[in-house]
Amino acid sequence: MEAPEVLEIGQSALWTMLKIGAPVMVVALAVGLVISLVQALTQIQEMTLTFVPKIVAIVAALVLFLPFMLSSLTGYTQSLFERIASGGG
Repeated sequence: MEAPEVLEIGQSALWTMLKIGAPVMVVALAVGLVISLVQALTQIQEMTLTFVPKIVAIVAALVLFLPFMLSSLTGYTQSLFERIASGGG
């Protein structure tokens, strides 16, 4: 296996990781931003107030995006197995 092929596999793995992780991270970021704005406006500085809505939103995002995440990971794995079966080329 040559260096460009290894780099292509690595690049594909990084893109797959980004596709899988991005939806949940964006939801967590948005919920955290909204909660921090509410805390700043109401001057409620309770630390536990940030965790519960974030956890609920992340679980909901996982349930919503899990089929997409699974299909992305399955597609990457199948392409990797096909590459291995063809001799790495």
